[in-house]
Amino acid sequence: MPATPLYRRLELNFHTQYAEARERARTEPDLLPGTPGSLTLRTITGQGYWYRRYKAVAGKEVEDFVCRQDDDAARQAMQQRIDAAVWMQSQVRQLRTLGMQVADKDAARLLVELHNRRLFAGGLVLVGTMAYASLLNDLGAIATAARTQDIDLARRRALKLAAPVPFLETVQATLLEFFPVPGLGPGAPSISVKRPGAEGLRIDVLVPGEDIGGIQPVPELAWHAQAVPFFDYLLDAPHAGAVLAGGHCIPANLPDPARFVWHKLYSSTRRHADTAKARKDLQQAAVLAAVLAELDDGALEEAATAAPPDVLQAAQTRLAMLQQLLAGHPAAADAITAVLVRV
Repeated sequence: MPATPLYRRLELNFHTQYAEARERARTEPDLLPGTPGSLTLRTITGQGYWYRRYKAVAGKEVEDFVCRQDDDAARQAMQQRIDAAVWMQSQVRQLRTLGMQVADKDAARLLVELHNRRLFAGGLVLVGTMAYASLLNDLGAIATAARTQDIDLARRRALKLAAPVPFLETVQATLLEFFPVPGLGPGAPSISVKRPGAEGLRIDVLVPGEDIGGIQPVPELAWHAQAVPFFDYLLDAPHAGAVLAGGHCIPANLPDPARFVWHKLYSSTRRHADTAKARKDLQQAAVLAAVLAELDDGALEEAATAAPPDVLQAAQTRLAMLQQLLAGHPAAADAITAVLVRV
């Protein structure tokens, strides 16, 4: 019986539709938070003022000042932005029905805030499962991706920002309720924030570091981050991608997909206390390897040449399981095997 493929290709015209949405999002210096909303005229002490009225988050309707009633240029500019947001919302809905990965509205609200505060432009990179889902979209691949309530953010070096952007202030600006997760040990700083409830959204900040779990300051965010070994390798060559979330397409930096494969294989060997996450890491590596072997011959080998020896040696211990997962994708199995047998 033939092995079941790990993914299927998105039809070219639909992938082109996604690419257009991604590029249009990149033309917007600021994205409108929440729903597109509408313009509302208010009269205050005899003077008219235009406001944009929208739902910022579930159950919270907000009105933001736009301009005076007689400022037609500003009003028309905002109406054009609202029209663009309506168009984008319809595109994201269609792409979701086609099987593309779309995160929820809470994730959208946070990612829009990060974008508007220029954190992605400054070098912040989205990693973890949400990055994996977004890489699938960028590559035009449809595959099962486990839903995650985590957003993992990382930076390789200090972010290039005009001024510090406090991380806690940024997440609180979403109007969503977040609280800092207590650090490990007395007086240890927090590296995460979380929404209330067992299934509440959690945001972690990560940086490269030799000692896994080590805590390092991130001055430009007035925050701290957890160290992850060999993250400098993963974050060395990010590319400009995007995240579909809620009704938004948010520009964001994503890791190089081939480097993501090798680092996920390494990570799967370090999940000693969490076998479910280890299996998830292995599955994500296998799916992306299968996609890359079809789309970009040589990408896996090129990324492997830049990988630290410890990363490849850890990946070698997963070779048998990888070959089993890639039974339906012999080109990917051959590419992975060709690299690891030389380690």
